[in-house]
Amino acid sequence: MYHEAKHAFANHGVKFSQLEIDLPAMMAQKDKAVSGLTRGIEGLFKKNKVNYVKGYGKLTSPSEVSVDSLDGDNTIVKGKNIVIATGSDVKSLPGITIDEKKIVSSTGALSLPEIPKRLVVIGAGYIGLEMGSVWGRLGSEVTVVEFAADIVPTMDGEVRKQFQRMLEKQKMKFVLKTKVVGVDTSGDGVKLTLEPAAGGEQSTLEADIVLVAAGRIPFTEGLGLEKIGVQTDKVGRIVVDKKFATNVPGVYAIGDAIPGPMLAHKAEEDGVACVEYIAGKEGHVDYDMVPGVVYTHPEVAYVGKTEEQIKATGVAYSVGKFPFLANSRAKAIDDAEGIVKIIAEKETDKILGVHIMAPNAGELIHEAVLALQYGASSEDIARTCHAHPTMSEAVKEAAMATYDKPIHI
Repeated sequence: MYHEAKHAFANHGVKFSQLEIDLPAMMAQKDKAVSGLTRGIEGLFKKNKVNYVKGYGKLTSPSEVSVDSLDGDNTIVKGKNIVIATGSDVKSLPGITIDEKKIVSSTGALSLPEIPKRLVVIGAGYIGLEMGSVWGRLGSEVTVVEFAADIVPTMDGEVRKQFQRMLEKQKMKFVLKTKVVGVDTSGDGVKLTLEPAAGGEQSTLEADIVLVAAGRIPFTEGLGLEKIGVQTDKVGRIVVDKKFATNVPGVYAIGDAIPGPMLAHKAEEDGVACVEYIAGKEGHVDYDMVPGVVYTHPEVAYVGKTEEQIKATGVAYSVGKFPFLANSRAKAIDDAEGIVKIIAEKETDKILGVHIMAPNAGELIHEAVLALQYGASSEDIARTCHAHPTMSEAVKEAAMATYDKPIHI
């Protein structure tokens, strides 16, 4: 809101004589939201008669968990089935110690006591760009250092390029194909030593705060898995079958602790399907139908295959695109940078992938998720009435462009 008030409100006739950030109030609002959501989960536990034991748990047998509770006691929880849903942790980098003061994880980045003048983000994935976008829009000078040649490697290449240009317009800087080989925190700030990923001449980069966002790893150490013989892969993910069962009878695992996208909504689907299987019913999760969203401004959301992935299969395909610059709602709210891109199989018109960059792309993508889930064609979306004026009309127009041609461009 601050960035919008500073840069866009005047265009709509809303002017301020003074505009300032009250960071403690902003953090208090964030904490209130988190607390409310947490209490909501605890309320659901109570409503559904779930016994909530707070503490650190370790498996002592296929049917027992030893919990060191927060008040210092130890409790043994027994059950016929155990579901491991411990999530993930920050991936550390050699020679870089996260102290949550000068060098922070995403958790620390959400609780900074002041807006850093210079923020360096190590890693150009979802989390790094989201946190960089937040602080950049509050006034930080943000530089993103990425080992790979591209930001968000899972993103469609064409959309990625437009996305990066948008972030650069917001003054976010990118240093790609570069690795961090040294960190000095002895001074007031942090001095990073950088080196080309392929090797070469070193350079330095100074920051007030460094955010380590080089990915996440499954949180599976210290759970007693080896004690009862639960199998894990080389990166620590728990190996499960299609019913989320481990190699140990009665022990299951879901979410970030197992292979698949490390996303909260994927973990939720895992959990539902897992319990359905345990109850003797059928469960189902298709990871190809799990949408991904980058919560920057604009957002980027996608589901299905990228154009690069489809091209690699050799399948003939059609592409339809529609810019939000030609969308009436986007033009009316003066936030029209973005695009909808739909890829469909040429012979059948079956939708294979949808990619959206827009202010509310995370809300728009679910029409596409439903379409892919039910094997829809681009013509199916194109012939579905969309309310006017809405941002979702851009999805309809992109679908029209995929199987024939759009009307409004």
